[in-house]
Amino acid sequence: MSAPIGKHIFGTVKVGAKGQIVIPKEARDIFNIKTGDTLLVLGDEKQGIAIVKNEVFKNFAYDILKAQESKPEE
Repeated sequence: MSAPIGKHIFGTVKVGAKGQIVIPKEARDIFNIKTGDTLLVLGDEKQGIAIVKNEVFKNFAYDILKAQESKPEE
């Protein structure tokens, strides 16, 4: 059984003594994560943790603000 297109399971990672994890190489390759990139860690106490490239989140937030500016006032 294969995963749906665009969905991935990269395996498990262990948390080190300083709270660090290693992002698997396949995940870094697919999401183009390079040395020095800034990642945003988001959390939901019921659903878990998400890691997002900071530039992707900034672009998403910018698009939301831009859409709000172009909306007619209610």
